[in-house]
Amino acid sequence: MRDLPPGDGRPVLVLPGLFNADRSNIVLRHMLRKLGYRAYGWGLKRNLGVRTVGSENERLIARIAEIHSEAGEKVTLVGISLGGILARLAAHRHPELVREVITISSPFAGPPTATNVWRQFEWLTGEKISDAAVIARREEAAKPLPVPATAIWSRSDGLVNGLICREPETAKAHAIEISSSHLFVQMKPETLRAVARILGGSPCCVATS
Repeated sequence: MRDLPPGDGRPVLVLPGLFNADRSNIVLRHMLRKLGYRAYGWGLKRNLGVRTVGSENERLIARIAEIHSEAGEKVTLVGISLGGILARLAAHRHPELVREVITISSPFAGPPTATNVWRQFEWLTGEKISDAAVIARREEAAKPLPVPATAIWSRSDGLVNGLICREPETAKAHAIEISSSHLFVQMKPETLRAVARILGGSPCCVATS
């Protein structure tokens, strides 16, 4: 903590991964609060995709709007795995509410079959990866965001192909490679440090190939 840049009080909403709830990212939110950010859980219970956020992401967007109204400023979104994909969708649809997006091991830039969890996705969300709505959301999430975005990813992920958890480097899009498995990635010190430094504006956001 002593080596991390202090927060500036901005609101940060943390989105859990598939089948996880706010308890899964309690360590990350605790660190953010200790640094001086206003860290929020999403308050939507387990992440079961559209079953949780709605077919148009409307429940998540309502939560972001609520925080935006309370804080009086745009909200930074930090999404783990599926949570990162939902964060990118929200930023595309309502950039007026979102300051920036940080994704952690989120396979937004490639097909679901490049992961080892697509069958679990289908079972838990009730959707098929071949559904037109799923394909449309995937394509939308993969498009360059209208707000700054940083993707934290790992070649040693194990559950998803790390190369589809990032996008090409641009003025607004960056990638940081870490060494971590997918499970509990949001609790790993390397991940926590990366999030803190991104938010603190440290020059750590170097695209990797």
